[in-house]
Amino acid sequence: MFTAEQTTPTALRKKGGERFTIVWADGHESAYPARYLRGRCPCAQCVSETTGVRMVFEEHVNPDVAIAASRTVGQYALHFDWSDGHATGIYSFDYLRRICPCAACAAVAAGMERGGPGGAPAPGGDA
Repeated sequence: MFTAEQTTPTALRKKGGERFTIVWADGHESAYPARYLRGRCPCAQCVSETTGVRMVFEEHVNPDVAIAASRTVGQYALHFDWSDGHATGIYSFDYLRRICPCAACAAVAAGMERGGPGGAPAPGGDA
């Protein structure tokens, strides 16, 4: 779980159509390649509403996909229009921080998936 400071953006920047960068209140900077974001779209067309199973992955996305437009959704999320015509995903800031592609955030996310901070197993879990 992230703190409010870790999921509050202080700067949002779209670099052409190929990258979107967020600077967070804790000073961390996340740089998301367009294809990486498109392949992690949280909408119901990309993730089954009934099972929660992801149906669209990065490898299904055209390598040349670009961010056509971006805009904030209230104070909690971003919406992207994609060059491939897709435009239904709403990416919450919490979700965007969780999918930050940097090595430090990937390690934190891996630890959360294993049940504890820093990769420690959850109490009662396998070592």
